Amino acid sequence: MFKNISLRIRIFLAMILLVLLASVLILGVTVYQYDEQTKEYNISRFSRKENSVISSIEFELKRENREPLSTETLGKIFQNRIYEIASTHKLNISIFDLEGNLIITSNTINSFDTRKEDQALSSQVIEDLEDLPSHRVFSNVVIDNISNETSYTYLTDLKFKRIGVLELKFSQDNSEEQKELEEFITRLTYVYLLMFLIAIALAYFLSSYITRSIKTISDKIHVTRLNKRNEKIEFNSGSTEIITLVNAYNRMIDELQESAVKLAQSEREQAWREMAKQVAHEIKNPLTPMKLTIQHLQRVVETNPDDINERVNKVSHMLIEQIDTLSHIATEFSNFAKLPSTNLEAVNLSDVLQNVTDLFQQNTKCEITLVAEPDLLMQADKDQCVRVFTNLLKNAEQSIPESRVGKIEVKAYVENNMIVVKIKDNGCGIAQELQHKLFTPNFTTKTTGTGLGLAMVKNSVLSFNGTITFETDINFGTTFTLTFPSGAK
Repeated sequence: MFKNISLRIRIFLAMILLVLLASVLILGVTVYQYDEQTKEYNISRFSRKENSVISSIEFELKRENREPLSTETLGKIFQNRIYEIASTHKLNISIFDLEGNLIITSNTINSFDTRKEDQALSSQVIEDLEDLPSHRVFSNVVIDNISNETSYTYLTDLKFKRIGVLELKFSQDNSEEQKELEEFITRLTYVYLLMFLIAIALAYFLSSYITRSIKTISDKIHVTRLNKRNEKIEFNSGSTEIITLVNAYNRMIDELQESAVKLAQSEREQAWREMAKQVAHEIKNPLTPMKLTIQHLQRVVETNPDDINERVNKVSHMLIEQIDTLSHIATEFSNFAKLPSTNLEAVNLSDVLQNVTDLFQQNTKCEITLVAEPDLLMQADKDQCVRVFTNLLKNAEQSIPESRVGKIEVKAYVENNMIVVKIKDNGCGIAQELQHKLFTPNFTTKTTGTGLGLAMVKNSVLSFNGTITFETDINFGTTFTLTFPSGAK
């Protein structure tokens, strides 16, 4: 299905998809980056608090006039101070012995893990403290937009001997940041929506601009014909590919023009050769009996018979008939040569058909019926128009066997703003193998004639911007259908 979509639509959809995909990716990266920055900020904030608390605790451990430093004295040392430190830094502080048993806790911030005083550290935390190079365990858990950071580190005496485990817990409410993120996403969505609408308009104009040059070339190629003069494309601006394509098309037009000239010249030469052969053949047919007749007349004159006058008259009559045949041949070829010279004028086809059928009816034994709408006006050459229908009626008459009562029906009417003329006969029809040659010059199925009749008919009809077709049924007859543009200018 996508293969049938035009190039302009493909470019348009591709650009829209690209903008949409970019918008989604940017939005996703923005949300991810915002979330990561929030996490980094929380961790950084906790780290600062952690460093401050550790500094305060170390200061407390190094104070003079205090209890000796040991695991057992940690509870007494921080008995009151731990609450002050926890309150100052707004976090929860707990101190455990090296086995993980709770010694003392500030118990001020317990938002996500309420611990009893006798609760011990997990064995996993103790193992991690021992194994990690930094001897520090850190965890960050987010529950319902509440970020909970926890760290575990060793407490040491002045000789760096481990005497306990320090636990720091800090809870931060990220609801405000989440609300800000949602508001930011909403504003960003509006911006992307506006950008998307602008992108649609821009993609439409860009796709139209990109394909405009290709469409120009496509339209030119679509109307390019071998038998007419084709215009080159004047296109100086555009991409290198388009300019290359335009230059290739213009070169093709030059080559096509040269080929058309050569082809036309070849066709004309071939046509004249065929015409010359046909003319020679048609002229030789009456010349041969004329020569034989004159030779016979010479012999008759030499013998001086009593009926010489009668024989001379007979020979003269025969010669006149052959000369008329030659004159007819000359007229036919002359008319065919003059066909391109067409004088178009307003013609009432109804009157032409009436006159032609009336005249033809006087010289034929066939029954001719004419059914024509009145005032069928068209642009045509009246003389050629008369020859067209005279030829068609003559061909219809000659196609009817002598053993059959000839019937020729002529109908003329307007259909879809076109004048339609149908000439139907009840003759022998046209054989399948001869149908494609019907309008070819010099083609005839009769023993006499030049074979130019239907060729002249077709050329005349085409000069009137009309068409001619036929339907035939062997032994039942043939119907010729002619169509012309209706109306007179």
